[in-house]
Amino acid sequence: MKKFLNIGFSAIILGLFLTSCNDDDDYQTIESIDKIKIDSVKIANDTMDVFTVQSIRTYSTYPSHCEGFYGYDYIHNDNLTRSVTAYKYITNGPCVQSSFTGINQINFSPRQTGTYTFKFWNGGSNWITRTIVVE
Repeated sequence: MKKFLNIGFSAIILGLFLTSCNDDDDYQTIESIDKIKIDSVKIANDTMDVFTVQSIRTYSTYPSHCEGFYGYDYIHNDNLTRSVTAYKYITNGPCVQSSFTGINQINFSPRQTGTYTFKFWNGGSNWITRTIVVE
């Protein structure tokens, strides 16, 4: 039995060693990251309770399918003020040159009561401002 296990284990190791890696994967490389303006914001409830979770959706227009959502820069300016900037990735390679709207979200879960002010970057020095009252 021990000899049978050794042969089986050796065969697995040899199989892994002889398997070649295919470097011709079907993906594009991210070339750069840049800000993308947030066109609009949807907040379902402008009033909520402490320790509950609410999804805040943002909408941005991407000029081509070589671009997509990368992440948010979510800054706590103070206890009740948040600044949100969205970032996009830009890939290399061929892509469809048609614009599309990307929808993304932030899950907000406040830990104290108060009136929270959210500022979403809308390009240049423009911001979309929304408030949520937390009771």
